[in-house]
Formats: sequence, C-alpha cells, structure tokens
Amino acid sequence: MDEPRRDSKWWGWGDPAISPKLDAEALATLRERVGELSPSPRAATLEGFELPSPEPLPPALIEAVGAAGIFTSREDRIRHATGRGYVDLARLRSGRLDAAPDAVVLPADAEAVRRVLEICAVEGVAVVPFGGGTSVVGGIEPLRGAHGRLISLDLARLRGVEVDGRSLTARLGAGLRGPEAEAALAERGVTLGHFPQSFEYATIGGFAATRSAGQASSGYGRFDALVSSVRLIAPAGELRTLETPHTAAGPALRELIVGSEGVFGIIPEVTVRVRPAPRVRRYEAWIAASFEAGAEIVRSLAQGPGLPDVIRVSDEEETRVALMLSGPRGLAGALFGGYLGLRRRRDGCLVVIGLEGEEESVARRRALSVRELRRGGAAYLGQAAGRSWEHGRFQGPYLRDTLMGMGALVETLETAHTWAKLGDLHAAVGAAIRDSLAAQGTPGLVSCHLSHAYPDGASLYFTFISRARHGEEAGQWRAVKRAASEAIVATGGTITHHHAVGRDHAPYMAAEVGREGIEVLRAVKRQLDPAGIMNPGKLIPPESTT
Repeated sequence: MDEPRRDSKWWGWGDPAISPKLDAEALATLRERVGELSPSPRAATLEGFELPSPEPLPPALIEAVGAAGIFTSREDRIRHATGRGYVDLARLRSGRLDAAPDAVVLPADAEAVRRVLEICAVEGVAVVPFGGGTSVVGGIEPLRGAHGRLISLDLARLRGVEVDGRSLTARLGAGLRGPEAEAALAERGVTLGHFPQSFEYATIGGFAATRSAGQASSGYGRFDALVSSVRLIAPAGELRTLETPHTAAGPALRELIVGSEGVFGIIPEVTVRVRPAPRVRRYEAWIAASFEAGAEIVRSLAQGPGLPDVIRVSDEEETRVALMLSGPRGLAGALFGGYLGLRRRRDGCLVVIGLEGEEESVARRRALSVRELRRGGAAYLGQAAGRSWEHGRFQGPYLRDTLMGMGALVETLETAHTWAKLGDLHAAVGAAIRDSLAAQGTPGLVSCHLSHAYPDGASLYFTFISRARHGEEAGQWRAVKRAASEAIVATGGTITHHHAVGRDHAPYMAAEVGREGIEVLRAVKRQLDPAGIMNPGKLIPPESTT
C-alpha cells in the first residue's frame, strides 16, 4: 500500500536537490532595496521539532481503515500540519507547531472515504482533506473547531485515470499530482493544460476544491471551466453531477462543489475536458513602454480574436526584479541594455506570451497577437527570453526558500478586477503593501504582474520582499496581509482569484458574497456536514464575525 508522500522538503518547497543561488550582483541590488539581511534560523532536524501530543483515534476508525492506512509518525504529522504560505514555512523553520493532526489517514478508495466520514461524524473527529499540501492561504491548517480530535485525510491513493477519447473527457482521481495526471493523459495523446506554479506537487482534487487557475488559463481555461462533472462524498451523503456538456436543470451543483475547499465533504474524482496534446509550443517575450501600455495590449487581445494561451505583463518593479535575479550579466547585459535603449524601453515592462496547439493555429494566433503588440508599441525580445520564462515557470517557490534562508520575508497575493478598475486596484494594493512594510521599519520591494485575462478584466499577482523581523514574522506578515486585503475590498476587487479562501481570506467573504450569501453557505454545510467536522475554520467565517 502507498504511504504518505515524503519526497519534498518538510520545511520548505519541493525537491530538496533544487536550491537556487543569487549571484553577487543580485545580492547587492537586493540589499540596496530591502536593507541588510540576517540569516533566518531553521530547525535542524525533525527529531528536535516541538509537536503537540496526539489524541487517540476511535477504535472504529482504525478498524474501518486498517493499520496500513493510518500513519502517526512525527514526520507525517508535521508534513500534514501546514500548507506552503510564508507563515507556514516560518513556523516550520522555527521547529515549533501549535497544532498538528493526530494521525494521517490514507483511504484506499472512495468507499473507504465514505466510511471514514461517517465514523468521524459520529465520533466528533475533525477532518482536514489533504492533496498536495500546497495551500498558501491556510487551507489545510489543522483547526479543530469544537472537536477534540483531528485527522488529515490524505487522498494520495485515489489516482484512477479513465479517458473518453471520443468525448475528449477524462475522469481523474483526486490524489493525482499535476505531473502524474499529465503523464497519464499524454500516453493517450491528450492534455489537461492546467499548469499553476504549484503544478509539481498540487493535485487534481486540490485544483477542484480551490478553483485553481493555471498559467495557461487564458487559452485552456481555469480548472473550474474544465470540470464537466464532479462527485462529493459528504458526512450526510453523496452528490454527483451528470457527465453532460451542459444542463439547464436548476442552479449548478457542480459550481457549489468546485471551490468548496473541503468544508462540505471530499471530492474523490473529477471529470474534466481535455484537448489533443499540442504539437507546437512557442513562448516569446516582448517589452512594453509601461505597465499601463502592456495592460492595454492584453485588453485588446482579450476582447479580440488573438488572446494567447499564456499572457503576462510584469510591472516596472517586477521587470527590474526579473532582470536583477536572472537577467544577462557582463557583456551580454550591456548589449541587452543597449538594445532596450535603442528601443526606448530601458524602463519598460516585460510581456510574455505563449501559444500551444497545431502549427497552423499557433501561426495564425501569433500573427494576431503580434499585430496588437506592435500596435501597442511593444518591442520584440525573442523566443530565448520566452523559453527562459517557460523553463523557470515553477521555480518561484524554490527561490522563496533561498530568500527566507537569507532572512527575507517573501510572500505573494492575488486579486482581479474589471479593466475599468484594474489600474486603481494595482495602485491601491501596491501602496497598501509598501506603506505597511515601511510602518514596521522594514521597507520592501513590491512587484506585480497581470495574467489570466478575460474580455472584462484580468488578475493581478503581487510579490513583496522585505527584511524579516525574526521572532515576529507572523505579526509582520499579518499586518501586511490585512492592509492589502482591506485595499482590495475597498477597491471592489475579489479577495482571491485563484489561491482560494482558506483561513486567511475567510474574514473577507462577506464583502465577496454578502451576508445572505454567507448564510446560504452555512445552510449547505448544515445539510451536508451537520456535525461540522469538515475542515473547520476555512471558507465560511464564524457566525460571531458576521
């Protein structure tokens, strides 16, 4: 039988063999922008980790799953106690956790999931669903609510794959990681095309539970748009939608389940739309005169026929950061700077586009994209720069580990708005982050990029780096997060475009869906999870806060 996965850093992100370094020039520029950094202490071993003692599991649960499906080692409990947000990693590096699951339970199949939930509902055991553990919004924090015991329900054994080549759909098990799903689909000549930055470790179930959006969502669609049918196993029963392309039979239960973040039940499998695997992939980079000019180019593409599968515009700060961290050095850097000078784009903004599909389709859509890029005043940088972004598209979290080890606070957050309000949102959130950091005596570097474009708007993805206040990381982060979230709400943006709600964004859900909307969600939870055991403290704010 499979065990819980232990193939990544327990204290950081991903493959332990990957540890990017900053060269002297990048280090000097970073110190100039955020001040002198002092290395952050980190717990040396799992054995020295301080962990709460576990509560005993109900005998009925042990009998239902079997000893081979229950894991209580220190390492397994630690690995299932946090996601991968900044505060999560800071706590792991400190060697202390205030909470952890009492055990990690791996059900063998959907029927075992059903039995586990029934027993936990009767026994009053809280259940936190676990896929890849990549949440950056506290989505898997072991909050017990009113319950004395808590398990992490790891879905790693649910990895079935069934492809309907005629309908171009695939039924995928919730425990499949992104690379596992793509490899299985590739054997059948198709692709899902869903590549979020967490792709290497996030799972199909996690994509569905959080309404994930991949880096190529402008072409392939967000994950919720790819779902054609979904199944939910709740403590009170089961919901399953038909595998049909569309239905007018009332409000869509599919939409209720997708994005439910484990608070109603477990998603054991999802049926998704797939496409033939692309024969051609072309990535290239351009430089726009400004962030506003780049945004206008994307708007024209999104509202016309030529939107690429991947489209990103970095603002001026993110463009400088990208060049600082990985730009050309020496003679190559001088030549590149000279080229930008000739093009009058020395202080411009990086634009990355990616097109995938049949050769004729890629050529046609590229021609439409190039027309709008040139019309908007962008200058061509070439395919090498585009391929560089493609090859490094999953490296951001690894670089965060490096920066945290140097003593930096590094975090991201995202939102979205209409084209009419996007500029206001960009300015308000950026200012809120900068002001909050400065007020704490840790002025920082705040950057942003535009991506996930739609005819009516786009998302903004912010990254900020500052000097960490050792021993006060949680409070420092909380102040910045609060300031940014309040700026988002005040500007009318969404509190999350694709990171989900989890613990961190739950206080802002009333601004997102209204008080009546919150009551609707609570009513659904009471129906499906009357004992309130499913992922306490996530998505739906406590009644006392609304």
